Amino acid sequence: MSFTAKDVAELREITGAGMMDCKKALVHTDGDKDKAIEYLREIGVSIAAKKAGRIASEGLIGGFTSGKVGVLAELNCETDFVANTDGFRALVAKVAKGIAETNPASVEELLETKIEGQTVTELMNAETAKCGEKITARRFEKFEVSEGVEEIYLHNGGKIGVMLEVETDKPVTDEIKEMAHDIAMHIAAFSPSYVNDSEVPADYIAKEKSILLAQAKNDPKNASKPDAILEKMLAGRLQKSLKEICLVDQPFAKDSSITVEQLVANVSKSTGTKIKLNRFVRLVMGEGLEKKVDNLAEEVAKMSGK
Repeated sequence: MSFTAKDVAELREITGAGMMDCKKALVHTDGDKDKAIEYLREIGVSIAAKKAGRIASEGLIGGFTSGKVGVLAELNCETDFVANTDGFRALVAKVAKGIAETNPASVEELLETKIEGQTVTELMNAETAKCGEKITARRFEKFEVSEGVEEIYLHNGGKIGVMLEVETDKPVTDEIKEMAHDIAMHIAAFSPSYVNDSEVPADYIAKEKSILLAQAKNDPKNASKPDAILEKMLAGRLQKSLKEICLVDQPFAKDSSITVEQLVANVSKSTGTKIKLNRFVRLVMGEGLEKKVDNLAEEVAKMSGK
């Protein structure tokens, strides 16, 4: 029986095993998935396989930075209790550091990456054996700057993770590091979508203009005004809307009398350094994942044997 890359991916989804282990199992069993699952259990991934059907929607975002290299990584488990254990936290931190050192291109490649002599899959399976919960590696981001700093900020113990890249033309000073940290905290709180308005996609602007235009047309005061006039009237409202989603235009969290852009200009002037906010990423743990829903009635029925 032959098998395809899709079969390998499906076996990985079922078992939680790494891609190479899944391929090896399918080769060993001539493409038979049921036998492949048994084989994976025989070679030491049985616990992970038993947990694979569960929903892993809790977890943490971990971070690592060596200054010019930064990583955010999200690992998931089943409950917030396990997410806050020392073992799980250590695993997330180890994986984030491992990504910085080994530079995997994808989550699939990460799972086969060796950290301290073990693959990430093996590390997760070992932690599963300890905590009794399914553990998955969901995503990661890695930034690297030639001159500047990669700032990491983890909010609420890793429920929100921010990585900000600040580029400079001179070595980074403590004042610049403090600025980068404050802006990363600002991003966590205010959730901008872009660094500046030059990054905003044209289709987003067009959609926003159409919405504002429709709102204006629905106002009885504008009933007799042509679209061209209305569009000119709405230019200010559109600009205000864009400023709300662009980092540099937002009022700075720690001093709303200035924008983030003005903060950067002030620090640039005081340090004599050219500073540019290159990019950022903001990850929210579990965002978009299916959540486990507890049914109290069913739990009580099970406990009472009904």
